[in-house]
Amino acid sequence: MRLFIRWIIIAISLWVAVLLVPGLSKDGNIWTWLLVAAIFGLVNAIIRPIVLLLSCPLVVLTLGLFVLIVNWAMLSLTIWISSSVFNLGFTSDGFWATFFGAIVISIVSGVLNIFLRDDKEDKNTIIVQR
Repeated sequence: MRLFIRWIIIAISLWVAVLLVPGLSKDGNIWTWLLVAAIFGLVNAIIRPIVLLLSCPLVVLTLGLFVLIVNWAMLSLTIWISSSVFNLGFTSDGFWATFFGAIVISIVSGVLNIFLRDDKEDKNTIIVQR
């Protein structure tokens, strides 16, 4: 159930980014949104940790700002996979549209994930309070 909710949060975040950022566009219905969200989730789950590990010195050197470039790269890869490989119609007009889209997606998904509490966090909180 939690995986499904996180999938919906990613789809909503992508939708908000397309609405707010000029240069990002998406054609299709709700099912194509969900497919793009699945691609984005897989890219972030599989490739992003490897890229962050390899770029750890740059992240430390830039005080975390390099993570914005990593987020841009993950969204760019998602756009390429969804448009070129699966022809889902998710496109970007360039670097800045994708960059600001990645920022919007991070903010929206972060805000929405606040409402998705983890049961383990609740147990840890109870243990710490005792």
